[in-house]
Amino acid sequence: MAGDERKRAKRRVFSGIQPSGDVQLGNYLGAIKGWVERQDAKENYFCIVDLHAITTPQKPEELRRQTRSLAAMLFAAGLDPEKCTVFIQSHVTAHAEGCWALNCVTPVGWLERMTQYKDKISRQESVATGLLDYPVLMAADILLYDADEVPVGDDQRQHVELTRDIAQRFNHLYGDTFKVPEAVIPEAGARVMGLDDPTVKMSKSYAHIRGHAVNLLDEPKEIERSFKRAVTDSGNDIRFSDDPEKAGVNNLLGVYKAITGRSREEVEADFAGARGYGDLKARVAEAVIEELRPLRERHHRLMNDVGELDRLLAVGAEQAGAVSENKLKEVKRRMGLVIPGEQ
Repeated sequence: MAGDERKRAKRRVFSGIQPSGDVQLGNYLGAIKGWVERQDAKENYFCIVDLHAITTPQKPEELRRQTRSLAAMLFAAGLDPEKCTVFIQSHVTAHAEGCWALNCVTPVGWLERMTQYKDKISRQESVATGLLDYPVLMAADILLYDADEVPVGDDQRQHVELTRDIAQRFNHLYGDTFKVPEAVIPEAGARVMGLDDPTVKMSKSYAHIRGHAVNLLDEPKEIERSFKRAVTDSGNDIRFSDDPEKAGVNNLLGVYKAITGRSREEVEADFAGARGYGDLKARVAEAVIEELRPLRERHHRLMNDVGELDRLLAVGAEQAGAVSENKLKEVKRRMGLVIPGEQ
């Protein structure tokens, strides 16, 4: 039978996040904040996917710094090692081994039609094999944990669909082995848009553009400056709207809504007496600064105590390894590979 035959008390969730680039407000509101809020309700595995990061060129020392910084930020944001598992992908070798096993059942044509792959090769003269194989590694990440749910943004939905296809193909070839996961698109804060251009998602890809994003480690003054420069429109009506011209205001209100947890009606009521967009930008900036202040302080403490940070990550890797290695053995057994100590 696919997955763990024992009935779980909670649904199992696998989430991955790349350590390339500094963590932005969009990452926090679109993913991390929700992870923290939901960690009691489900059995969660949070993976820092450094093997995915090296599918494109990285500066080694910078990648190491960013990986530890991201781990520190996840713990600083409130992920509790007593409630969930936080680990670095390369610390659990089953991910790379599982990827190879799945490579052997995945048609190349499936990978060549991935939207992100086609987009990237259109902008690069040379493409590494790892970039083509990225979705298979992602499938291994997910399937090794028999995940029920995979929270992703719209841009990753196709990869989860491919994961489902790979799981079903493996199950057809070798017998019922993998649970077929579901993609879950978070509702609140799922798409924080760029402050410089509210028609594009806030992204690390545009981090070099001044005023595009807020990084979680930005000083309060820099956060204030970023929101002051935020694009709005020529009006002064502060409410949610379907009008494309109001995309900038919608984005600011959406950030405030995600930070405060208020409803749309409550958010609009909060700004009923505001004196134009200057007030809106200032109050959204203030809400963001107060939300991020304790995160920055906890992050700083952890980055100054690397021994403790590495200890927490080692605990997570051991927990993740116990689950993934067991599933990998089942995969090897199904495929006819010799398992040491087994007849």
